Amino acid sequence: MSLTKPLRVLVCGTNFGRFYIEAVRARPGYALAGLLARGSTASRACARRLGVPLYTAVDQVPDDTIDLACVVVGSTISGGAGTELAMSLLGQGIHVLQEHPVHLDEFTACVKLARRHRVQYRLNTHYPHVAPVASFTAAARRLTERRTPLFVDAATPVHLMHPLVDILGRALGSLRPWRFADPAPAPEDFGPQPFRTVQGVLGGVPLTLRVHHQLDPADRDNHALHWHRVAIGTEGGVLTLADTHGPVLWSPRLHAHRDADRRFVLEGPGTEHLGLPTTSVVGATVPFNEVFADLWPQAIGHALDELRDAVAESRDPLRSNQYELTVCRIWSELAAVLGPPQVVRPPAPQPLAAHELFPDHHEPDTSPVRAPDDGAASDAPGPVTAAPYTPSAEFFDLVAGGHTATSSGPAVARALAGIDTADGPIVDIGAGTGLVTEAVARALPDAEILACEPATGMRAVLTSRVFGDPDLRRRVTVTDGSAPDLELPDRISAAVLCGVLGHLDTEQRRYLWERLRERLSPGGRVVVELMGVDDPVALPATRMATAHAGRHRYEWWLDGAPDPEDPSAMRLHSTYRVFDAAEAEGADPLREVHDSYRWIPFGLDRVAEESGLRTRPLTGRTGGPPLAMLTHHPIA
Repeated sequence: MSLTKPLRVLVCGTNFGRFYIEAVRARPGYALAGLLARGSTASRACARRLGVPLYTAVDQVPDDTIDLACVVVGSTISGGAGTELAMSLLGQGIHVLQEHPVHLDEFTACVKLARRHRVQYRLNTHYPHVAPVASFTAAARRLTERRTPLFVDAATPVHLMHPLVDILGRALGSLRPWRFADPAPAPEDFGPQPFRTVQGVLGGVPLTLRVHHQLDPADRDNHALHWHRVAIGTEGGVLTLADTHGPVLWSPRLHAHRDADRRFVLEGPGTEHLGLPTTSVVGATVPFNEVFADLWPQAIGHALDELRDAVAESRDPLRSNQYELTVCRIWSELAAVLGPPQVVRPPAPQPLAAHELFPDHHEPDTSPVRAPDDGAASDAPGPVTAAPYTPSAEFFDLVAGGHTATSSGPAVARALAGIDTADGPIVDIGAGTGLVTEAVARALPDAEILACEPATGMRAVLTSRVFGDPDLRRRVTVTDGSAPDLELPDRISAAVLCGVLGHLDTEQRRYLWERLRERLSPGGRVVVELMGVDDPVALPATRMATAHAGRHRYEWWLDGAPDPEDPSAMRLHSTYRVFDAAEAEGADPLREVHDSYRWIPFGLDRVAEESGLRTRPLTGRTGGPPLAMLTHHPIA
């Protein structure tokens, strides 16, 4: 079966379902066609913001309007009607992707029903698709091809045990044979024990499994003591997944040869391996909000693609689900061995930051706001997490170069013409890769410029641009400062904020304006560029730019939608696709990169109100984003 049109997707459930919505909207090959929910105020508002119909029962869904349904509603084992809903949809000839967990009997019934109605059914265990886990399982397969696995040591909260079995199966390449011993009971006088330990064999490898066997039925995730942790040991070393969301660790086996006197041989031939790091950390850690904004929707996207492939190949649902049925059977056996979890209802946990334990530890993207420059007690708003622009850094100049050359660059240069640069440096806040920084430097050859960019990838390109130009190298200082609390000189002659203000909420913007007003020289100017959208709206996926370099063609696609959790904000998604330039339109990309961030849309009237400065609109490219110049006093 050839799929030439996007699959029309119905998302059932708007709680965890919001991540499915993000995945469907961000990934090519799918179109969000509706929501199915109970009809709460939140779900109605969500459907309204997304511009799709809301159904409150399966029989309300019009015939031939849905190809695929994502059932993100608890199944019977969780006290919900998710499986009943999935079976109703399968009976209507709709392909179904159902969120775990599902009891083995219900899973088997759904697979048989899908086969009867010639549609596809898949169970999404989700976490094996999360990028760090996928990196771990791929490395584990390479490891087990080179060295025999000697043990698996794994830990999981009880409600994520089903995905853990899938993770281990993918890592080891097999689930058979398996068997488990009954866990040893803890002595009663030990008091409550949060963990239960199971010894067994999985895929023929000795397994030690530690399960956090307590559960708050009303709030499972928030009360897990930790998430998935897995170590696979071999003669060559130990591969470890430190957490579901990374990083992955590789620890080579410690081995030093001994001489005839049984002393370690620490140098000379045969000791080259002693130069290996004791542990290599693979992959960067990310803040939790990036997990929600990027890692989870991307993982769901991979699950959607697996189902789409099954649809395109018209696979037999019973045969194609044999591995998943085995995963479910093993999970059921483990649940039987462990017995029911202890029900707990603890108070809300109080997370600690690393710097509270390691005073010298610094994480720029999540560190607390610094105090104001005058040393007084701060009323500043909370920290701003740097926008996750690093995935975009590779492509940013290709897609933004034309806009900067024809709109932002000339407009900023005109606005700053004639300022007295002796009054202080020009501060480019959110300088990105330095396109506007370079335009300012060309327009004002005597100006000192502070280029502030918190995103590591973008700042790397910015620094490279500065080092590659002797003039910029002489005048431009690059910092990792992030608004609103970045370090500012006592006096500045100008500030540039292109594509920055929407990342800040109202209090953060007011705080930034207060600091800029105090430092802006009497004749100084501030230049602002916004996005061009005054209120949260649904933006359909649109190709914004095409560029060529060598044998490749690059495309930038942008879409957006109101943030389900904040009616004043949007989630914007960029997709960068790289094609073989010799291929015709419609060919599959060589690779695809996604980026996402939160944006609060507003217009220049809000800028004038919040800044406390005189605001004059500027003329940019026709149809381009709004620009304005702000000053202490009117300019003739």
